[in-house]
Amino acid sequence: MSDLLDLAEKVMNQALAKGADEATVSLSEGSHTTIQRRAGKVEQASEASTRGMSIAVMAGGKFSSHSTSDLRPDALELFVERALDATSFLEEDPDRALPDAALCGRGVSEEQLDQLDPAWAEQTAAQRADWGEALEKAVTESADERAISSTVFVADGWGRSVRVQSNGFSGVSEGAWFSAGGETTLLAPDGRRPEAYAYYGARYQSDLPDVDAIAAELWKRAQANIGSGPIESGTYPMVLLNRSAGRILGILGGPLSGGAIWQQQSCLADALGESIGSELFTLIDDPTIPRGLGSQPWDGDSLRARPRTIVDKGVLKEHYIGVYHGRKLGREVTTGGRSNWIIPPGDVPTEQLLKALPKAILVDGFLGGNSNGTTGDFSFGIRGALLEHGVPTKPLSEMNVSGNLKNIFKRLSAVGDDVWDFSSVRSPTLIFDDVQFSGA
Repeated sequence: MSDLLDLAEKVMNQALAKGADEATVSLSEGSHTTIQRRAGKVEQASEASTRGMSIAVMAGGKFSSHSTSDLRPDALELFVERALDATSFLEEDPDRALPDAALCGRGVSEEQLDQLDPAWAEQTAAQRADWGEALEKAVTESADERAISSTVFVADGWGRSVRVQSNGFSGVSEGAWFSAGGETTLLAPDGRRPEAYAYYGARYQSDLPDVDAIAAELWKRAQANIGSGPIESGTYPMVLLNRSAGRILGILGGPLSGGAIWQQQSCLADALGESIGSELFTLIDDPTIPRGLGSQPWDGDSLRARPRTIVDKGVLKEHYIGVYHGRKLGREVTTGGRSNWIIPPGDVPTEQLLKALPKAILVDGFLGGNSNGTTGDFSFGIRGALLEHGVPTKPLSEMNVSGNLKNIFKRLSAVGDDVWDFSSVRSPTLIFDDVQFSGA
């Protein structure tokens, strides 16, 4: 790590010596491995390593950023010269200046973030192969004669980075990740071929479910799709499964950003302090969660990472305002991008909440669709099941859910207790009243 830091500092000093008023140098390296198996054989095995540098310079009020993977000393010197030459042709944009150094730094220690599983460095090719083979075996043994084909994968990766800025900030970060999952195709009695998938990711390999649990979930989801089809269009309570909540929550990301507000493409630009959801809707952005997939010591502007309440009991408390757009808008800077999104769980077991619903649509996956951050409108293809008092009575497909983000969260009527921990969106199952579905 010290070698990377020394190199980043050297390049930053070169940029300043060649005429840059300010400079940020980021240097990263990493590797990842994936093994994919199908029909008892390794279908694909890949391993890749990357190393690269990016530099952002401000010179004469003009800003530009550049990247390279050629880290030879002579090549880097030429790279810096060309970066500054290119910057001179641009228009002035003084709002791109670096933030106050007092705002920059590490918001949480490397030990607290706990991003680097010691098991990653000890992984061997044989262990990875055994892991993939064990997962395929578990999937095969859990299937029956309806299974046409199944594909499984196991993957892991590691990366580290350094960042150096001419305002005095410098920092290092390192982490690893593991993931495993699969997909399967069945032959249904009607001749159709429903598909299903199960996917899990975590910072520590020991935090993942074992292969039997992954296989059981995959087969359960596959069976649930047999005989799927649409039901009559109308408004129904929507049960948004915890693992799928990120798709609906994700439509908030664009309109909450400073970039969208500056470009007048945000339907939430003037909503600070206003209700955008029911009292059950609280959204926390927390980059400090140990082993969190979205955790980070600082944000994209090198500002100290800290937890933020974005929505508190339905009331919008913060936009995502980075340094650049904060200056453009004359607004207080918060942070430029999201980390881990947290929906606090409710007190009532999810199963009990579902039993109280005479009829509802469970959404456990999405198929295409779109959203418009300017108007708030969205429409997504869904798959799931019709529930009656919590019991699945018909698998659903060929249906869409639609609405507007300015009122969909106001329909949030219940929050489950089953938080999904295998994503940067940590949400329990969410229940919404009177949501529009189109089908038969």
